[in-house]
Amino acid sequence: MVRRTGESQGNLPSAEDDQDGRMTIDRGRSLQRERVVANLARFQRIAVDRTDLKQASVALCIQNAASGDTLLITRRAQSLRNHAGQWALPGGRRDDGESIEDAALRELREETGVSLGASAVLGLLDDYVTRSGYLMTPVVVWGGAADGELTAAPTEVARIFQVPLADLDVEPEFLQIPEAPGPVIRLPLLGRYVHAPTAAIIYQFCQVALHGNALRVAHFEAPVHLWR
Repeated sequence: MVRRTGESQGNLPSAEDDQDGRMTIDRGRSLQRERVVANLARFQRIAVDRTDLKQASVALCIQNAASGDTLLITRRAQSLRNHAGQWALPGGRRDDGESIEDAALRELREETGVSLGASAVLGLLDDYVTRSGYLMTPVVVWGGAADGELTAAPTEVARIFQVPLADLDVEPEFLQIPEAPGPVIRLPLLGRYVHAPTAAIIYQFCQVALHGNALRVAHFEAPVHLWR
């Protein structure tokens, strides 16, 4: 079962430049945050009601850098039993009684060392059901300046990357496989590919939060070897 929350409206217009054709870094950061907040506020997100699935939250953490905004992405530790070495967003299973947002902030802190309060949460994207039995809820958060120390959790994270949004805001590649009706989605990143669910969530984030497009991604698949 799915349920929709919020109201859907049109695309958000782009911000205007200063009269001299340039923005200061601070003003640019403020406008970017306001744009993301406005786009998420009018997005009609789809929530999935499946108590039989493992409930999880993931954090899409936007940070400021002098060269432009970034998103925190991790490479999973090689010692992990499942999906070792793969690209991922900070996240994991929610504790009993823990809210969607609190779980995303906790996982972000535990996996990257970035500690944020509730006011950093900008909004939620669609729930995504994985082939491995998880119901993932993406939480968009504003992480501030990208100059703090990042600390990878050694048992879970091999490395943390601050990836420019421009490198992620690209058209994905789609493949057809005989095992599934929906297309397999993948995003190129640093000589490798990001697969679903991470690729699907990042794609929706870019389209919804950055561009104001109400794109759905629940039907996008991962390769068969990642279904377990």
